[in-house]
Amino acid sequence: MADPITSRSRRGVSAPAPADDSTRSRALPRWHYLVALAAGAANTLSFAPTPHGGWLQLAIFVFFFAWLTRSTGWKSAALTGGAFGFGNFVSGIWWLYVSMHYYGGMPAPLAGTALVLFSLYLAVYPALAAGLWSFCAGHAQNGAADERAPFSPTWHGALAFASAWAIGEWLRGTVFTGFPWLAIGYAQVDGPFAGFAPVVGVYGVGWMAALTAALIVQALLALLPSWRSGRADEARDPNTRSRVAPIVLPAGVALALIVIGLVLPLVQWTTPANAPLSVRLLQGNVKQEMKFEEAGTRGAIEEYRQMITSKPADLIVTPETAIPVLAQQLPPNFAAAIRQFSDSTGSALLFGAIGGTVTPDGRVVDYTNSLFGVTPGSHEIYRYDKHHLVPFGEFVPWGFRWFVNLMNIPLGDFFRGPPVQPPFMVHNQPVAVNICYEDIFGEEIARTLRENATPAGVLVNATNLAWFGDTIALDQHLQIARMRSLETGRPMLRATNTGMTAAIDANGRVIGRLTPYTVGSLDVTVQGTSGSTPYVTSGNNTVLAVSALLLAFGFAFGPRIVRRRNGKR
Repeated sequence: MADPITSRSRRGVSAPAPADDSTRSRALPRWHYLVALAAGAANTLSFAPTPHGGWLQLAIFVFFFAWLTRSTGWKSAALTGGAFGFGNFVSGIWWLYVSMHYYGGMPAPLAGTALVLFSLYLAVYPALAAGLWSFCAGHAQNGAADERAPFSPTWHGALAFASAWAIGEWLRGTVFTGFPWLAIGYAQVDGPFAGFAPVVGVYGVGWMAALTAALIVQALLALLPSWRSGRADEARDPNTRSRVAPIVLPAGVALALIVIGLVLPLVQWTTPANAPLSVRLLQGNVKQEMKFEEAGTRGAIEEYRQMITSKPADLIVTPETAIPVLAQQLPPNFAAAIRQFSDSTGSALLFGAIGGTVTPDGRVVDYTNSLFGVTPGSHEIYRYDKHHLVPFGEFVPWGFRWFVNLMNIPLGDFFRGPPVQPPFMVHNQPVAVNICYEDIFGEEIARTLRENATPAGVLVNATNLAWFGDTIALDQHLQIARMRSLETGRPMLRATNTGMTAAIDANGRVIGRLTPYTVGSLDVTVQGTSGSTPYVTSGNNTVLAVSALLLAFGFAFGPRIVRRRNGKR
């Protein structure tokens, strides 16, 4: 059993060591990993709906990094990170069980097993980050196997931890189409590091949080020996300054990062542009189990016809697939009603339906999850086709057809729209559209703004979270949408079937929302913006480049630095 890690062994002092790293890794007791798993589960509490959870997350990451320093090599570090990640994911995305079992019809044991296996897969990335940190901090290469010296954080080790964690989260959000849900930056929308979002994006916000936590641990572990000694003559010791610097400097940098994060929201990266828009966001609360039945389809179409035409606005938005039929099969009375309403009131409309291409022989191919736009006075129909599709829900990954056949979810194979599509024009305000969980990919939204000839001033998300019931998924998705507003400096409008229907201003503040699982219309006025934040300009490239350079430096020079600290050549 390894001793608790509090500080680096005194210079020149060594202790007996096991023969190899695998023996060292076995020195950690099993409860070490159970504690890491519990810390990961506690980290779920830092995300929505917990208010100001970013501060809680900072405290949890201080503990997690201190716990990580107990590891005795890269293997135990990876296991510690993996245990933390598994605890976080299995407790943070349990709502996937609801979609698979209650709405997908999958047997409960199989749905539970699928959730556990998916959480184990996601835990690979924090495990990778922790193992990479161990190497690049010099922990796994510093010759500690010859002296069994405990590890304490260093400057390059703190930077390596932040960089490895950011790259691990970016990989999780990219590999196999990506699943960046619960990236730690999302918990910071009301936390101390939210101000960094328009500069470096959600992964950069996580980088700042991880670095600050590591620096706090570095200061605390340097302080612990002084607490234990309590000798009065330390103040007269000529080496007191050399003992104070390792405490004050990292603590000062950590405090500075917090202060900068709190002050940065005062910087206005974008400016108001064009006239404000009056907006109505519709929430029909159509039961998921009825939505694609014939009676339910007719009822949904009639309900949304009444909601759309009940009151004019500059822009009216329905949820994703609110009209659950092919656009070519819209009932004539619905199409005529919304066209007449749009022309007579000057209201622009975005409604969700199923797109498709009709072949010359009358067959419909290339189904798409789409939003269609009706502009007053124009017979041209705007169309946006969802680009980033949901695995299993909207397309079947190779080799998993058997898994999809176990569920009762319709419309499992869609055609993918292009990555950058033109905005929808509402009067003179361009509006960028995205569907469902496309808004969890900040780089893709930034790319849409960056590469369009007419960058949008307002973001609109239409989604249907009824698949996940009345769970924390609704609050978490709203929190993610708020991060997109912070990153881009643009308001985000969300129209959902069951919740959270909400309007978010360009500073990430919720200015209006509807109660979930109610039928209603959210009427708000939003001000579009123009200009580019640093994140829109560079995307994730900044945090990835900095992280890669710091990890390369740590890998190349970290072992030498650590050996020098230990009094070795």
